[in-house]
This record gives sequence, C-alpha cells and structure tokens, in this order.
Amino acid sequence: MQENKPLLVVGLGNPGTEYRTTRHNVGFMAVDALAGDGVVWKSEKNALVARGDIDGHKVIFVKPQTFMNNSGVAVQALMTFYKIPLENLVVIHDDMDLPVADCRTKIGGGSAGHNGIRSIDAHVGRDYTRIRIGIGHPRDFDLPMNPADWVLGRFGPVQLDLIRATIGNIKLFD
Repeated sequence: MQENKPLLVVGLGNPGTEYRTTRHNVGFMAVDALAGDGVVWKSEKNALVARGDIDGHKVIFVKPQTFMNNSGVAVQALMTFYKIPLENLVVIHDDMDLPVADCRTKIGGGSAGHNGIRSIDAHVGRDYTRIRIGIGHPRDFDLPMNPADWVLGRFGPVQLDLIRATIGNIKLFD
C-alpha cells in the first residue's frame, strides 16, 4: 500500500432499496459498516462516495451505482480521478463458494464467475485486495435454485446476524 495515497474501499452491490438486504449486496453492507454513521455520502463518478479515517489512514468508501455487472466503470473512474494505485484498492464482495459468514482476504486471482469482479478486473487489472464474504450456495442447503436467484435473495435472520458479526470483524489495517 502506498502510504501517501488513500485506500479506496469498494463494496459491491446493486443500487436501490429492493436490493438493499440481498446476498449480492454484502459489499454495500460492509462498506456502510466500515464507514460508520457519521459519514456523508455524495454522488460522484457513477458511485456513492464517502471519506473517512480508519486507524489514522485516509479512506475513500465507494458503493458503485452502475449495478453489479458494470462496477468496473465506477471503480476505474474513481481510481483515475483520485490517482489511486492498484495496491490501494480493496474490493469487498459476496462469494457463493464460501460458507455463510466465512471471510477471506486475497490479492489478485480470477473472478470465479462473479460479474462485478470480472468488470473490475477488465477495467483496472487483477492485482488488488479482495475481501470475500461467504453467502453459501443453494446446493449447501439442498435447494434446487438458480444461483442468480440465490444471490438476489435475502438472508434469514440467523444468517444476517452471522454476516453482520463477520462484517464487524473486518480489519483494513493491521
């Protein structure tokens, strides 16, 4: 991470109240929690953007408003505008291949079929930090459901509590 530049923390999700608590919007939920209640969100470069400070580090929080499949458009525009290097990009997103509320961090890699990650990779490259939050897969629950319907579905109350606890434990800095 370049210390002289802010960290750009992007939560992936879909805009609109109808998507607010869906599994696909775990990234938005995480960014909201990390940013806290005192921030002011402004519309900027096809995204909602807020500025904050975590542990003495400047952070720009981002919720792209381009819908999931075009997240890279907003991320690239903001990285260019703020001159953010790739190593200062953190993307938080849902992952169907992880059990509910499991959280893993990695740098780079493939999209694993996640269209938001695929869009960001295409626009800015792959070597950025990804925080993946597990939402489970319908097969884990013996549900004969299309994965697209699964990600746009909502968590049950127990799962939502687990997700919130996981989000509360995310650390951006050591």
